[in-house]
Amino acid sequence: MNKIRKGDAVIVLAGRDKGKRGTVTQRVDEERIVVEGVNLVKKHVKPNPMKGTTGGVIDKTMPIHQSNVAIYNAKTGKADRVGVKLLEGGKKVRVYKSSGEEIKA
Repeated sequence: MNKIRKGDAVIVLAGRDKGKRGTVTQRVDEERIVVEGVNLVKKHVKPNPMKGTTGGVIDKTMPIHQSNVAIYNAKTGKADRVGVKLLEGGKKVRVYKSSGEEIKA
């Protein structure tokens, strides 16, 4: 079970964007995620008249390793760790480690 999923609010713990908050928009693979507004790079794009794209320099969001982000707890306003709780019936839910409260996704 992935502790950080698409749609989660996260805060960056390490790197040049340390302290920034954003929403997970995509899971690239098992270890990397794309966070909105984090790890932006300049990408030089050639014009392609067949696709109707103009050339120039665009900002592109690149993936970041999931170990460099933590889930954001809105109640405390801080980063939090994620635990897994087993409910009756064998269902697993994600919970905040600090409070034990279930994470709504």
